[in-house]
Formats: sequence, C-alpha cells, structure tokens
Amino acid sequence: MLSAFLAGLTVTAAATLATAACVVLARRAAGAMSTAPQRVPVLGGSQPETHAWSRFHVRYYPMTLLFIAFEMEMMFMYPWAVVYVEEGLKALVEMGMFLAILSVGVVYAWREGAFRWQ
Repeated sequence: MLSAFLAGLTVTAAATLATAACVVLARRAAGAMSTAPQRVPVLGGSQPETHAWSRFHVRYYPMTLLFIAFEMEMMFMYPWAVVYVEEGLKALVEMGMFLAILSVGVVYAWREGAFRWQ
C-alpha cells in the first residue's frame, strides 16, 4: 500500500516539476513583450474583426446539438462493428434499437424546423 502511494506521489511530483519547467522555459524563451503589436492576437495573418468573446446567434445551438448527437452515434458504431463479429444477431438488434431512437430524434427535429436555416 505504501509503495503504491509513493509511486503515485513520485509521478505527481515529476509531472508538477515538468510543468513548472516548461512554463519557466517558455517565459524565458519568449522574452519581454515590449511592443504593442506583439500583444495583439492574430487570426490568419490579419487583425480580428470581432472580439473573441462575441456571442453567436441562438440558431447555431440546435445545429450544434444535433451534430454532437450524431457524432456520438458514430463513436458507438465503430466499437459495435468489432463486437458484432462476436455477438452476432444480439448486437445487430441492439444497434438497430439505438439507431431507431436516433431516427425518432431526427424526425422530431425535422418537424420542429431545426433544419430550416433562415
């Protein structure tokens, strides 16, 4: 028990020291930012038109949520393809139910007008 604690403590200390060393080296390598243009954020070589904390229109959020939902679907389908080889019909039925639930969500979003862009 004590050896496991010491191992964890050693790893934590090493990570803390490595992080501190990286911060110190980065600050020394960067030097002092003495001129104003060096402190301005640059976006692709040109001055940014809007502030970084500007708000997005609310119409982007439903699209974002739908995108995340379907990305999660793909995240589950890749490991499912591996399990399908071993499980067979049971895994196929489970994935069919999963996709059916997502399809109900798509139909609902479609009826609510989430895919209309105005």
